[in-house]
Amino acid sequence: MLELSERGERLLAEARVGRLATAGADGDPHAVPVCFAVSGDLVYSVIDEKPKRTQRLRRVRNIEERGRATLVVDHYEEDWDRLGGVMLRADARILGGGEEHAAAIALLRDRYPQYRAMDLDEAPLLRLAVTRATEWWGILDPS
Repeated sequence: MLELSERGERLLAEARVGRLATAGADGDPHAVPVCFAVSGDLVYSVIDEKPKRTQRLRRVRNIEERGRATLVVDHYEEDWDRLGGVMLRADARILGGGEEHAAAIALLRDRYPQYRAMDLDEAPLLRLAVTRATEWWGILDPS
């Protein structure tokens, strides 16, 4: 990962959800919770079989239009000295198949058992190539 502390890497490894932010050509922001897997400087998230209002999701359209996304993964507690998070800014694109797609789906299935029962072999896959990583922490370690 791009210059993350051990704490930042641990947060990404342990967190179950992040918030993906994109913007379309009109600049209108869009943020959604996503499941994700990290491999080096790449982050993957799949458009899975959970019910959606449309097959043509806005996050996919936004990435196709702008090619950028940001993922925020955070830790929250009422004791604000224990807050922390990581923000990953990235070049983004959609993968529809191939070796990288298959390897990323395997990573996601290892991380989320729910994906093992889903047909994801041709599902749109969001590929984020991290260009900048930022992290913030309260006074105490969040572990």
